[in-house]
Amino acid sequence: MLSRSSLSTLKAHCLSPEWREPAIGIVHLGIGNFHRAHEALYTEEAMLAQPGDWGICGVTLQGDVSKRDALMAQDGLYSVVERGPDGERVTVVRALREVLAMPFDRARLLELFADERVRIVSLTVTEKGYCRDPQTGDADFAHPGVAHDLAHPDEPSTVPGILCAALKARRHAGTPPFTVLSCDNLSQNGEALRQAVCSFARRLDPALAKWIETHVAFPSTMVDRIVPATTEADRAAAQAALGVRDEAPVPCEPFRQWVIEDRFPAGRPAWETAGAQLVDDVAPFEIAKLRMLNATHSALAYLSMLAGFETISDAVGHAPLGSLIHAMMTREIAPTLDVPPSFDLAAYRDALLDRYANPALKHRCAQIAMDGSQKMPPRILSTIEARLDAGQPIERLALAVAAWFTFLRGRADDGTRYAISDPLAERLTKAAECAGTPESLVDALLAVSDVFPAALARNPVLREVLVRAATKLQNGSLAAIDEYARLD
Repeated sequence: MLSRSSLSTLKAHCLSPEWREPAIGIVHLGIGNFHRAHEALYTEEAMLAQPGDWGICGVTLQGDVSKRDALMAQDGLYSVVERGPDGERVTVVRALREVLAMPFDRARLLELFADERVRIVSLTVTEKGYCRDPQTGDADFAHPGVAHDLAHPDEPSTVPGILCAALKARRHAGTPPFTVLSCDNLSQNGEALRQAVCSFARRLDPALAKWIETHVAFPSTMVDRIVPATTEADRAAAQAALGVRDEAPVPCEPFRQWVIEDRFPAGRPAWETAGAQLVDDVAPFEIAKLRMLNATHSALAYLSMLAGFETISDAVGHAPLGSLIHAMMTREIAPTLDVPPSFDLAAYRDALLDRYANPALKHRCAQIAMDGSQKMPPRILSTIEARLDAGQPIERLALAVAAWFTFLRGRADDGTRYAISDPLAERLTKAAECAGTPESLVDALLAVSDVFPAALARNPVLREVLVRAATKLQNGSLAAIDEYARLD
């Protein structure tokens, strides 16, 4: 099994044979595949270029100890399996020093939060992990976990509760605060997280809220790397390359990108030495990524779930669907973006399509289709609003939304059933299943105010194009894809 004692035989698979075990300087909430193929790898490379105590403690918030146990049995080691058209590269990552599982390791987590050597708390918990009210951006005080954390602040379970408990302890001890670094696909993720945390703190302790607002940095980031879920085939590939068993390898594409607002009062790793971009304003990069990559990923996922394509590479390999996504980016998304002159949107589009077509990645459409109610507003609805405000057509984007509506019925065109994984799954699937016509389907789901702002839901142009798209999809998604791919 992969372990620190086996590293001497794995030097060819390490970024450098030289390695000094660092103290923990980063606590990361949400120790999923993406973090381990992205921030953790950047951090190891940064420590090799400029040594420092930036070891990572990863925390799973799901109440499942299996990931913690698998990684800790390997002394925190795991491999990153990069797959591209030119082959496969397997790298053993050493930056992860400890893994905790909430709520079982709460005492140890609070101990680490109090350690002044911990100077960054980063997060990849997905949109739903922020427990935000979608209408106000504040913490969702109707959320059971948020209500629990307000009543039991010493036993937090949600992101706002955990961060407030940690920052309260730092303030009480006179320890400088850590920087809170969101790495989720959320518009202005740093500001979104700051608002959720501060609104929670105001309910808990107004003095704490004022201290957080004054002293704690919440820089925004833009992250990008396609990282599928791990399969048994990935474990077999890692073992074949390493000669030892790795229970937690991470498959990913060769491409990666990280744009970071450079605001770290307590210090940070030299991530720029590993290729990260440190900037004053992340927004243009973030919006381009959300609208170009994330939006089309979701469009591909929902259309593919209906049509029967299992992976993203299968989907873009279908010529009409590939053409539809190319046109969606070119004609409906790119014109809404305000990017620096050096940002070549056509080249970015073409690079995305090349990445989607990577046959080695096996990125499952079902994985991307999860949590649509959280993803739809920042990824697709924001672009639709911009185009409607400008009086511009939204046919292709509307097809993506209508595909999500139809997907919520839980069955593909051929009758294959699939599960809906979404925080609003019960409400959404009931609305979709009870709707007998395209018009009633559109009306039922536009009425979900957690997803659609009232002004957008009332827009007659949006309703008209959604009904048209839903009607086409009712007659078969492949035929609809072919028709929309040929739009002028």
